[in-house]
Amino acid sequence: MNYIWQYKEPERDSQEKANSLAKELGISPTLGKLLLDRGIGTAAEARKFFRPQLSDLPDPFLFKDMAVAVKRLNDALGRKERILVYGDYDVDGVTAVALVYKFLQQYYSNIDYYIPDRYEEGYGVSCQGIDYAEECGVKLIIVLDCGIKAVEEIQYAKSKGIDFIICDHHVPDDVLPPAVAILNAKRVDGTYPYGDLSGCGVGFKLIQAFAKNNGIPFSELVPLLDLCAVSIASDIVPIMGENRILAYHGLKQLNYNPSVGMKAIIDICGLTGKEISLSDVIYKIGPRLNASGRIDNGRESVELLVTTDPTTATHKAAQINHYNEQRKDLDKAMTEQANQIVASLVHHSDHKAIVIYNEGWHKGVIGIVASRLTEIYFRPAVVLTRDGDLATGSARSTGGFDIYKAIESCRDILENFGGHTYASGLTLKAENVPEFKRRFEEYVDNHILPEQTDAILEIDDMLDFHDINRQFFYDLKRFQPFGPDNPKPRFCTRNVYDYGTSKVVGRNQEHIKLELVDNLSDSIMNGIAFGQSSQARYIKTKRSFNIVYTIEENTHKRGEIQLQIEDIEPSELD
Repeated sequence: MNYIWQYKEPERDSQEKANSLAKELGISPTLGKLLLDRGIGTAAEARKFFRPQLSDLPDPFLFKDMAVAVKRLNDALGRKERILVYGDYDVDGVTAVALVYKFLQQYYSNIDYYIPDRYEEGYGVSCQGIDYAEECGVKLIIVLDCGIKAVEEIQYAKSKGIDFIICDHHVPDDVLPPAVAILNAKRVDGTYPYGDLSGCGVGFKLIQAFAKNNGIPFSELVPLLDLCAVSIASDIVPIMGENRILAYHGLKQLNYNPSVGMKAIIDICGLTGKEISLSDVIYKIGPRLNASGRIDNGRESVELLVTTDPTTATHKAAQINHYNEQRKDLDKAMTEQANQIVASLVHHSDHKAIVIYNEGWHKGVIGIVASRLTEIYFRPAVVLTRDGDLATGSARSTGGFDIYKAIESCRDILENFGGHTYASGLTLKAENVPEFKRRFEEYVDNHILPEQTDAILEIDDMLDFHDINRQFFYDLKRFQPFGPDNPKPRFCTRNVYDYGTSKVVGRNQEHIKLELVDNLSDSIMNGIAFGQSSQARYIKTKRSFNIVYTIEENTHKRGEIQLQIEDIEPSELD
């Protein structure tokens, strides 16, 4: 991929503020600049950022309807009503269900959970799920990570004497469902100070409020934070504010005291004994928890996450890992087919969006294929397949473009849709696919910004190798966990040279293991450039080049600093 390197030299006033903040904190001016870039302008704010405290979590009763939700839950327990915890089949949904179920089960036994079948019921609250609840004598459903648009379904439940508490984070419509309580910070009349919680995060706020109302110490909620961290990483929500606090402490749980089920999935991912990061969750833990809902039923992931029996957990983790292997095979085959379709479209380069439809594709994998297409073509992508008389699809965005608004612009020809800026889902009549494709592409063409269709490497600062020492690396690690709104910092060093020992590595000789020097340092800097072996010949000429990279710890030599090089270009001086 041909990247555009983008670096904005700080203005003098900003640089002075960064220098002053860095001096007060005893850190590098580069790190002072990173703090300012994240809206952190004082030493007090920086200390809160570096040491997130659970005591700084907002009061859950600031949510509109929270007092009503807790009262209804208390009434259900007092009347010994049967409660059903209902959630989506993706990672955010299954972690949310596991969290609420595990907590309430400690105090109440007349409770069960339900994950809709992706293929029989589709996304969200289904009439089939409500019928199941009625058969089981359920009087209260707590729905997580979905439900905000289920107006007809919840009205149907109400007619059967079943109440709903909705815990959702997706964008609501103008008309809200007739639930007893709706916990969603994005509602127009919302009163909660933080609007970017995951679905699991909203579920956590419900149990936090319930615990507070019933005199249960907050310490009993802490073991559940590993589920919050997994949902936050997997659902691509901002890692600032309240999410940063939850993710920070959730990672501590994952690393030092994971639940039995989470420990089994950590073991099968090969992460035992390693420091688990949000990146590990995104690429290893999350896909496995997602796989059961993609291939079979998401209930199996909940069963894994709530079990307290190590033998059961090991068995469930192995089954989920098997689903993930099946998912990878489907993913590979469908992505290849999708690339062929895109390549065959005569005018595909004229549009800034991709919409493709194949009636035979596996419904559980289309979201992954959409993500692959955005990575390959750097454009918003919608991938659709046939589901009975309907077409169902997943959409993924790129470059910060709001794909939810693009889909919403076509709502009059859609049967259903939902999601947020980065990812959405939709359902429409199969005959409407061509019209949707035309209108969606037209909307994107007219609204996407030029920089949102370029493969841009945003550079945070320019460094020389002598700037990168152990103290700098230690301070940089304090910015973790990284994610949206707090991305892993990316740096550039100009005019570096091969020390003479760099070599091509990898099973297919596709990577370069580098040992580099620059003009201002006597030390040798280790680096790895994945998938860039085509640059090896130039590097070996001993001519200078520029690199863009992140700073990592070498996983094979603990404590050793290594540059993960994202792009290489010849120096302008050459």
